[in-house]
Amino acid sequence: MDAATPSDAGEVLVERDGGTVWLTLDRPAARNALSEPMRRALRRALRKADTDPEVTAVVLTGRDPAFSGGLDLKESLNGKPAAREYPDPAQVLRALRVPVICAVNGACYTGALEIALSCSFVLASERATFADTHASIGLLAGWGMSALLPRAVGTRMARQMMLTGEPIGAAEALRTGLVNEVLPHEELIPRAREVAARIGRAHPGAVRTTLDLLDSGDGVSLAHALAAETDAKLRWRSDPAEITRRFKPGNAR
Repeated sequence: MDAATPSDAGEVLVERDGGTVWLTLDRPAARNALSEPMRRALRRALRKADTDPEVTAVVLTGRDPAFSGGLDLKESLNGKPAAREYPDPAQVLRALRVPVICAVNGACYTGALEIALSCSFVLASERATFADTHASIGLLAGWGMSALLPRAVGTRMARQMMLTGEPIGAAEALRTGLVNEVLPHEELIPRAREVAARIGRAHPGAVRTTLDLLDSGDGVSLAHALAAETDAKLRWRSDPAEITRRFKPGNAR
């Protein structure tokens, strides 16, 4: 893996491991709270990764002991009123065409949960906890929580999480479908590396088109989603030699 490169603000570490870009939220003393410089650096790093044809996956994680406690409220409340942020980091994540694996290593609260929900999927440490505290402190979600959380865990569970602010642990997050896997803490990063490498060995065009289909089919009728898949299939140009090479034992594993 290439040496870590700090962002302009020194709050997001960027590392390159082959086709995988690793982004680490790096304000551990503040539970990786999402300051304005960190959000700006994160948007910049994500866009750079998405426009690099050699990048096959991004892994987003946090410096232990937390993934992120969410928006830096100390900064927001003590500074001058900020203009509405556009695009916010979650919007940038949802617009990417490169897969983003969220490796949640600890607390993932409020705005950070919106960021996790906007990634392609989530792997979690056994130490991970998840909560939405917007309503508890008198705020409304603005990065997609009310749309994304019900789609992940169901409306009833989303109501409970959003109205009470109570955190759920990794096991409950797995049960409800919020995360894909729960791992021993020391195995989280190796597993994220393994998954990113498997994505990197897949056909890049097929990966991006599949992501597009899944995104466009989310929340629409079955007929619409099937029509989109049929249209994509008609436009797709297969390479028999490439398929044969990839189909050989061991090549697609």
